[in-house]
Amino acid sequence: MVSYVCLNWVLLVLFTGPTVSELVVTGEAGQDVTVPCHYSVRDRSAITSMCWGRDRCPNSKCSQPIIWTDGWRVTEQHSSRYQLKGDLQKGDVSLTIVNAREADSGTYCCRVELPGWFNDQLINLKVVIMKARISTASPHTYTSEQTSAPGSTSETSFTVTRTWPSVSASEAPQTASAPCSGPSDCLDVTANLQNTSLSLPSQQRPEHGLYIAIGSCAALLLILILALFLT
Repeated sequence: MVSYVCLNWVLLVLFTGPTVSELVVTGEAGQDVTVPCHYSVRDRSAITSMCWGRDRCPNSKCSQPIIWTDGWRVTEQHSSRYQLKGDLQKGDVSLTIVNAREADSGTYCCRVELPGWFNDQLINLKVVIMKARISTASPHTYTSEQTSAPGSTSETSFTVTRTWPSVSASEAPQTASAPCSGPSDCLDVTANLQNTSLSLPSQQRPEHGLYIAIGSCAALLLILILALFLT
């Protein structure tokens, strides 16, 4: 009877396997994705071997193994994209997938081999690698006002605005609106300039005559007053 019960227990363990936990890890394509896995290390004697595999953890070892370690260093490595960057001697056996791809999605098994029957630590992790995000921001466009051919020297033009003092129409010198078309035109322009320069002093003559007229009237008036007194 006791042997029958023990046989049923052994068969139950073999067919059902040890209890396995399962976690979900998400990442983005093109980025490094870390799949966590740790075990307790109390002293140096507790350091043990482990493996990572694609697919769920089997009853022993790892199916489709991608990396192995003896607890001190990596002994087997399926690809350089699979790395153990944690401190192995402290029980950090997390798997880093370098430059993850969408094809890396799936179930991964972390199996830590502990002494004794059916004592291995098994962790199934579901990895989901999503497509890289595409930025929707519009690209910056830089434009220039002037484009020159390669090898040529481009010059930047500046517009300078000058403010001149206001001049009345009578004081403004006359200038030709167009270049001289012939000798006669140039002579006419020169004559106009000379007439303008000569006419400016003549504007003072009426004022001088006005002063003379006023003085003459005052003298005549004074003579008339003296004449009246004498008569």
